[in-house]
Amino acid sequence: TWIAWERFVHHRDDERLAHLRRTSARFGVPLVAAGDVHMHCRERGDLQNVVTCIRHGCTLEQAGARLFDNHERRLRELAHLQNLYPQDLLDETLQIAERCTFRMDQLKYEYPHELVPEGLTATQHLRNLTEEGIRYRWPEGCTAAVRATIEKELQLVEEVRYEHYFLTVADIVHYARSIGILCQGRGSAANSAVCYALRVTEVDPARMNMLFERFISKERNEPPDIDIDFEHQRREEVIQYIYTKYGRRRAAIAATVITYRRRSALRDVGKVLGLSLDQVEALNKGLTLWADSPEVGERLKAMGFDLASPVIANLLRLMDELLGFPRHLSQHVGGFVISHRPLHELVPVENASMPDRTIIQWDKDDLDTMGLLKVDVLALGMLSACRRACEMIERFRGKRFGFEDIPAEDPKTYDMFGRAETVGVFQVESRAQMTMLPRLKPRCFYDLVIEVAIIRPGPIQGGMVHPYLRRRQGLETVDYPSPGLRKVLERTLGVPLFQEQVMEIAMVAAGFSAGEADQVRRSMAAWRRKGGLEAYRERLLSGMAERGYSPMFAESIYQQILGFSGYGFPESHAASFALITYASCWLKCNEPAAFVAGLLNSQPMGFYAPAQLVNDARRAQVRFRAIDVLRSGWDCTLEAGDDGEPEVRLGLRMIVGLPEADALRVEACRAEAVFTGVDDLAHRARLDRKAMNLLADAGALRGLTRHRHEARWSAVGVEYLRGMLAGHAASEPATALPVPSEAQEIVADYRSAGLTLGRHPVSFLRRRLAERKVIPAEGLKKIRDGRRVNVAGLVTHRQRPSTASGVVFATLEDETGTSNLIIWPKVMDQFREETMMAQLLFVTGILQSEQSVIHVIVEKMVDLSAWMGAVNTSSRDFR
Repeated sequence: TWIAWERFVHHRDDERLAHLRRTSARFGVPLVAAGDVHMHCRERGDLQNVVTCIRHGCTLEQAGARLFDNHERRLRELAHLQNLYPQDLLDETLQIAERCTFRMDQLKYEYPHELVPEGLTATQHLRNLTEEGIRYRWPEGCTAAVRATIEKELQLVEEVRYEHYFLTVADIVHYARSIGILCQGRGSAANSAVCYALRVTEVDPARMNMLFERFISKERNEPPDIDIDFEHQRREEVIQYIYTKYGRRRAAIAATVITYRRRSALRDVGKVLGLSLDQVEALNKGLTLWADSPEVGERLKAMGFDLASPVIANLLRLMDELLGFPRHLSQHVGGFVISHRPLHELVPVENASMPDRTIIQWDKDDLDTMGLLKVDVLALGMLSACRRACEMIERFRGKRFGFEDIPAEDPKTYDMFGRAETVGVFQVESRAQMTMLPRLKPRCFYDLVIEVAIIRPGPIQGGMVHPYLRRRQGLETVDYPSPGLRKVLERTLGVPLFQEQVMEIAMVAAGFSAGEADQVRRSMAAWRRKGGLEAYRERLLSGMAERGYSPMFAESIYQQILGFSGYGFPESHAASFALITYASCWLKCNEPAAFVAGLLNSQPMGFYAPAQLVNDARRAQVRFRAIDVLRSGWDCTLEAGDDGEPEVRLGLRMIVGLPEADALRVEACRAEAVFTGVDDLAHRARLDRKAMNLLADAGALRGLTRHRHEARWSAVGVEYLRGMLAGHAASEPATALPVPSEAQEIVADYRSAGLTLGRHPVSFLRRRLAERKVIPAEGLKKIRDGRRVNVAGLVTHRQRPSTASGVVFATLEDETGTSNLIIWPKVMDQFREETMMAQLLFVTGILQSEQSVIHVIVEKMVDLSAWMGAVNTSSRDFR
């Protein structure tokens, strides 16, 4: 035990030291010098005051004694410390230092043992499960090549002693499948032949060229990292299974450190400096998520803020200093650590804010460094949507239909990919992917693997996209520097698109071992954040030179590796995603009603809001039926149309603000007996006035009333009675009310459900838009490339990708379809308010049409949102 004395050049320092020396002598406890360091240099004192105020939720003026007296709580050089502290107190610090002998490598992680049956080793049990899986996957027997691959993988797993890891993953997946949860593993280890046999993944290794060393190698002294995607609405069942099986003392979720970005820094610093909430919100709204650092000052000036004001000057300075600082600790998206012994013996743990969850205070990188087993239990909305769609198909068609029953390589599905009709389709629904599809025109599964991976920062920044497209279209010759590299790059036409290919290039062309190549991959992933790739440059260049490759080729490969440091997609992940991409597109192509209903029942998820999903499906001839308490359940369902084909009945879940419990009571009561009126509905389903008003506003009482106005009047007059009066009507007598107009109906639809089954709002404005010579979205297909056009529509999306050099991509929707806009930075600066804030946008620009891909290059914009009146729509904006 020591008594610490911290000196901060305070006028009572000597008095405190004398008091502590008396205390030390009295109790026989030595004094030691301490620094209470809160900043690395004096210049950070202002920022220290700001973060202190943020922590206490107060302004600088209100902080008072919460702030330090001066800026001495900083790192100080030894010579300076010797002038401040008595030598005996400094010497005592060495006594403490000599006792601090703990090293992180003393932590010994141990895998859970209970998955291995008594009498078997982990190796034997893993082999038994694998052999059982082989008989399931290949009932007629696997090929010699597959058997050789499995034996190689099992041998490597045994050598690095990761059997428990694969057994843990297989057990979690088996549990999920046993209760009907759709799941899919991904990663090179997950997409191995062993994991295919264990049913961790559905990617047949025979269809791919996986590099198992991507995740497991002798040189890499840490466990593999397998990701498992589960249905996002049922993942909690899997999480609680893990907690139940291993106990919360032995299982916990990793943490994620959330850091300050421009908007959060601006908000928190602004409050500390005393700006009002209105001013802070105005700043954030005006700067938007996309405000770059050089633009901030000009934007503040344009909004009326005085840049010469000390408050604004300090705001800009301190905001920039705060960027990148840790803001708070959050849960990782699903990284589970499971151990044989209690986790608190290895890492600090705490209860999560969510009930029944325990989290580790370390993040993913910390866990990787320590070599702790981590299984990523992730959530994927498309799996929920696909399972729901398959279940609806099964019920409607009257025969079993599951995810595994979707036929492979359906030509009609690939035709849909080629036309870029992929709204709602997993991984290929973004603007960039829909622009790429007509150019790539995928015709087989591996084409989809490439499509999923090619629109990523790595291939884009590495300059690989256009060479691949030119070679695929026969516009550029495909050549290979050597037979060895031909084998590596032939499947991607000589252009490296995947992380695994970069590893293989390092092995084949520069002589790296598999483990060393994996270190290159790991350095790629960390290069942007903390450097480290330069150390491999000379080794790569000299290794390629020794094997006869030209310096120009070697340097080009290195530059491509640098491009991948931004984000290079692993081929193994792309293959797993491509399976779901194909399945979701098959459903959209062959069972469009079930597909869109599945998407609606799985919200929130994906790139599109429900309104866009419904409008796209209606353009594809899917028929919808309105929300109705006499027909609708909580979920959207399928009902047979007059021709026997499925139509989508919108569910009560579409009503904004309606609790699920209320909707389920409506379903249950309706199953007992049909509702005879509004009051009968309210009393039997125990609906309060708020719920009745929500149903009336959504038009869900249409089967019990003549129209929406009458429904609202009836809902207001209903009073749910309790006790001895329960079941007795207390409704108002019917009153003759006017029928709402079509426009009123649509306004009410958007307000209550965010969409309408009536006419598109823009169709009401078509005559006014025609006066401005606006061409409907469908009409753009008939316009020649290079023509100046006027377009208008509801803004549904805005994107500003980090790889696009400041270009903004926006999408407008009208009653005929969508128009895609490209807004160059100069135009964005000129029309910033219109770009960022408009609900209804009028645009003049140049039509760009190439290979069925149509864009409008924006020249000027006008915000016509006032034309929308009471209709309120919103866009989805991404960066």
